[in-house]
Amino acid sequence: MTTTTAMAPLGEDRRIGSIDVLRGLALLGILVLNIQAFSMPFEAYVNPTAWGDLTGANYLAWYMGQLLADMKFMAIFSMLFGAGIVLMTERLEATGRPVLGIHYRRMVWLLVIGFGHAYLLWHGDILVSYAICGMLVVWCRRLPPVVLALMGLAMIAVVSVLYLGFGFLLNAMPPDKAASMMNSGSTLQESILWQKDGYRGGWSQQMDVRIPMALIMQTKGFFFFVFWRAAGLMLLGMALHKWGVFAAKRSTAFYLCLLGAGILVGLPVVAWGLHSHEAVQWDPITTKFLTSQYNYWGSIIVALGWTALIMLIVKWDILRWLQAGLAAVGRMALTNYLLQSIVCITLFYGHGLGWYGSVERTGQAMVVLVLSIAQLIWSPLWLAAFRFGPAEWVWRSLTYWRLQPMRRSA
Repeated sequence: MTTTTAMAPLGEDRRIGSIDVLRGLALLGILVLNIQAFSMPFEAYVNPTAWGDLTGANYLAWYMGQLLADMKFMAIFSMLFGAGIVLMTERLEATGRPVLGIHYRRMVWLLVIGFGHAYLLWHGDILVSYAICGMLVVWCRRLPPVVLALMGLAMIAVVSVLYLGFGFLLNAMPPDKAASMMNSGSTLQESILWQKDGYRGGWSQQMDVRIPMALIMQTKGFFFFVFWRAAGLMLLGMALHKWGVFAAKRSTAFYLCLLGAGILVGLPVVAWGLHSHEAVQWDPITTKFLTSQYNYWGSIIVALGWTALIMLIVKWDILRWLQAGLAAVGRMALTNYLLQSIVCITLFYGHGLGWYGSVERTGQAMVVLVLSIAQLIWSPLWLAAFRFGPAEWVWRSLTYWRLQPMRRSA
């Protein structure tokens, strides 16, 4: 095998279409919650009463987003990332290519792209976390699926143990001491004003907010939450891939049962969590560490329900137009993820239209709808002329140390 062949990426004919469709759905679904972080202070993402109207249609938009999307689509995306690692490494091994060398170059460049995204565009970047987790979970790729699933669930459970421990500890403290630990030196209103002033300013002024918030996510947020959940879901995704779940290879009855679990178990658990938040009037300690557990686990069950729904659509070969659009979005996931950030900061931040803090949740839902339709239209059109999305082309070219062919042959 020549060096050129060994360093070439895998061809389009090796893709699994159902994975692309599911990834496309996940990417569009993630924006349902990310839009709040783009357009409102972070506190409103955690506690919807902290900013904006929460009545009537705005309450319905918030509630449905929490019920159907919050943490669900990120769970799908994380599981697919793990499945993709197994898929790619298996195919590289089958052709005798340098598996770990290619994988680590791929993750290092994803890390670089993520740092650029986090510190130049949006503090809520997830690419940095995925790159680091991907460097670690790759060593588990050959384990049996049962072992992978159990390891994944154990890692996911670490966050529950940590959060429950913190929650009970803080509730046992004097209220003033617990409140000071939660506030970390600034009041709710001070934090909101800091974010509002920063993001309504020019690009350089935004850095005063963006850099510290990105650092928090990549340090405290990563070590106490993101690493355990994302890496655990990646391991679970590896197991599901080996069981054929993401390739629509399981029986219709299997997927119907999985869908039923998402609807009849997952959604009620998540709904009870939302009720519990409201019952304690969004007490910061209780909602962050205790009642959040309902959605933390229920979101995974709902995510599997969404997965089953897409696999049934693929198996039954229905809604072909939607499948084609979602598959194209999924094949260009990195490009579309970055594009969502570019569009949203242009709409909401001071260097653009400056809508930050002034768009209610119904308006945010309209932005999500319009941007999703646009990506469902433009992604197939782009891939009709080009082999990869722009960001995917850059990522592949850097990974394989040579420019990849971009245009499709006539």
